[in-house]
Amino acid sequence: MRIKTILALAIVCCLASCAVGPNYHRPSVDSPASFRDDTVSTNSSFADLDWWQVYRDDRLQALVREAFTNNYDLRIALSRVEQARAVAAQARAQFVPSVNYDASVSRGKNYLYSGIFPNSGETASSVAGGLNAFWEVDLWGRVRRLNESARAQLLASQDARNGVRLALLGEVASAYFQLIELDEELEIASRTTNSFADSLRIFSERRTAGTASALETARAEAALEDAEAATPSILEQIATTENELSILLGRVPGAVARTNADFDTLMPPEVPAGLPSSLLERRPDVREAEQILRSANAQIGVSVAEFFPTIGLTALFGKISPELSAVSGGTANAWGVAADASGPLFEGGRLVGQYHQAKAARDEARLRYQQTALTALRDVSNALIARTRLGEIRQHQAREVAALETAVKVSTERYRAGKASYYEVLEAQQQLFPAQLNLARVERDQQLAVVSLYKALGGGWKNEKSAH
Repeated sequence: MRIKTILALAIVCCLASCAVGPNYHRPSVDSPASFRDDTVSTNSSFADLDWWQVYRDDRLQALVREAFTNNYDLRIALSRVEQARAVAAQARAQFVPSVNYDASVSRGKNYLYSGIFPNSGETASSVAGGLNAFWEVDLWGRVRRLNESARAQLLASQDARNGVRLALLGEVASAYFQLIELDEELEIASRTTNSFADSLRIFSERRTAGTASALETARAEAALEDAEAATPSILEQIATTENELSILLGRVPGAVARTNADFDTLMPPEVPAGLPSSLLERRPDVREAEQILRSANAQIGVSVAEFFPTIGLTALFGKISPELSAVSGGTANAWGVAADASGPLFEGGRLVGQYHQAKAARDEARLRYQQTALTALRDVSNALIARTRLGEIRQHQAREVAALETAVKVSTERYRAGKASYYEVLEAQQQLFPAQLNLARVERDQQLAVVSLYKALGGGWKNEKSAH
């Protein structure tokens, strides 16, 4: 008898070690050996740097930390992680027996059965109390697949939170660099306004002396007003960007303090992209998509297990007696142990439908994972291309600005010497203003390309340890 019991337990353990449904395997992704337009292929990646090593401006670092603490999207994502953790705990609870209690005390007459049972019409008392336990024997792995799915959903929520953190880091940095560029635009507009004011003063003096016409003065005044009209637009953009950044920081819209540093001092010296294979391990959205795929794969096992019988063990221990003295005297003990099994015979295709639905959901999750991985590769390539081309554009813009500054200086000297007309001076000044604005915007776009590259590579979402 003992041998039979041991063999039965061994068989149960062997069955319990197997879970129905497919085991998870990561799908293949067509990952190239290097990113497109990556001129320096290396194992090290720009994304391996901590965010404060990339964004070295002290005020920007303070704003990022404030956003990580107060941003509402990040706090909402954190609450979703807590919800997923609670769901995982509920699934994990199915591994252990559930124990419930019940108790009742009553007194009264049973008029309904007075003619059937002796003394049933008399006033009687009853006392009952007990503990009930139930445990599902996970022969087919249904509970294990449910736990696998719930754990994957928890990890997916954590990766989603990391994705929000990564996006928030990029948005704060982008808004900050846009403000620095707008401050530069405001400075350019101020210098241009002063330049046109000087030209107007020169033309006015020459007109007073009788050597210039009213046409020259009117054209100079119109150019001055056009330059001054740019200032309110720039101020409006500054205020709007500050308000946007304030919302990211979780504060009331208002002014945002920033540095006066040049973009060159804020740019990291080298930005190697690294290997595409490491991107799949680092990007939060790719990691999230894979965990969703893992959860969907586990749900197939849950649907398969529904075809098999559910086996459970139950136990009861308590006391039942019509007399309270019997309960206290120990003569009203009640106990029982049982095993039950229940399974489907005919469901009208419901279980088959659930199985096919689970498989289709798994296929959708796999396609989304592969699509997300390809999108990540595209994002990195786009950022690398943008940074390279913007660097070339910046060189041309810088040469154009330098040439126009020389033209303004020379034309002004020639006009004062009577060797050039006022058209020559105004033309050089009017060409310089937009060229300077374009150079400032290209420098901004260059910095934003670095922000996009850092974000596309999946850098900056890991928990901060120290900024120094």
